[in-house]
Amino acid sequence: MSPTTAMFWPMIAHAFLVFGLYVLLFLRRKEYTFSDRQAFQNFRETGKESDRSLVVNKNLANQFEIPVLFHAVCILLYITDADNIGTVALGWVFVIARYVHTYVHVTSNNLRYRAPAFAISMASVILMWGWLAVWLALE
Repeated sequence: MSPTTAMFWPMIAHAFLVFGLYVLLFLRRKEYTFSDRQAFQNFRETGKESDRSLVVNKNLANQFEIPVLFHAVCILLYITDADNIGTVALGWVFVIARYVHTYVHVTSNNLRYRAPAFAISMASVILMWGWLAVWLALE
């Protein structure tokens, strides 16, 4: 792996998390929301779906909030040559925390475990943006 492209691997890993969530959403909707004609009509007309697919849908929406800042900072770190082993490590911390957050969210949804995973992912993105700011200020 080239050190110049290492920043992209956490981004790719996060993209695969999103793809996996779309598959899980489809499977859960197929199993519960699309299980009979009435459930399908309710979904089509009102957006009502089962709790099991709704939680996946909510988690999927989460992947387009803070992670957008993650992808932006990764690209900015790369194009400004501010990426290094520390920022790549923070990128991996972010992705691992998002995988843990997602797993907990779509299974037990236990906030005792979900909240720390979210906090870790948030802190890693803040640190990445902080490093980018310092890098640009010193340049």
